[in-house]
Amino acid sequence: MTTAIAIRPLTPDLWADFETVFGPQGACYGCWCTYFRLAAAERKLLGSAERKDFMHKRVDAGPPPGLLAYDGAAPFGWVQVGPRSELPGWNTPRTVARPLDPQDAEDPHVWAVSCFFMLSKYRGQGLSHAILQGAIKHAREAGARLLEACPMDHAKQAKSVGLYVGSTSVFRKAGFEEVALRKAGRPLMRLAL
Repeated sequence: MTTAIAIRPLTPDLWADFETVFGPQGACYGCWCTYFRLAAAERKLLGSAERKDFMHKRVDAGPPPGLLAYDGAAPFGWVQVGPRSELPGWNTPRTVARPLDPQDAEDPHVWAVSCFFMLSKYRGQGLSHAILQGAIKHAREAGARLLEACPMDHAKQAKSVGLYVGSTSVFRKAGFEEVALRKAGRPLMRLAL
């Protein structure tokens, strides 16, 4: 396990590092971290290359849509963190992540930690804790008043790519509290900043 982790906002000059973390396939089935960022109907029409292009344009437009984690100079991890309003997949009435108050979906001060991704050799080492701390710090410094997450209680393996939403225990340890449970094992959690 690494001991010198650095967390940096994903700015246009770090795009190549994002590509390194996501690999040639775009991480989870060519998602390029667009799962919550695009409405489902729109996302399904796009191939992996088009999702990558969408995300590249989003990064170029700023502000940073998330943070990269580094082991020394080597990028290895990602967390998507930003305003809920940028995540239509989080705000639909049928999703487990839907806001408690519908107005939160447009409030620029209500943020979400929606996705994690790490290179496989770094998974299962507890590094999500440090990455989440970076996300909390970033959200606080950007003026967020609430930070929400909708993690999962259990995955089949600690190294499972299915933990892209994060582990409930990691959020609980960081001080997040459950505010709703719409599906067993997938609590909506919140941290007041």
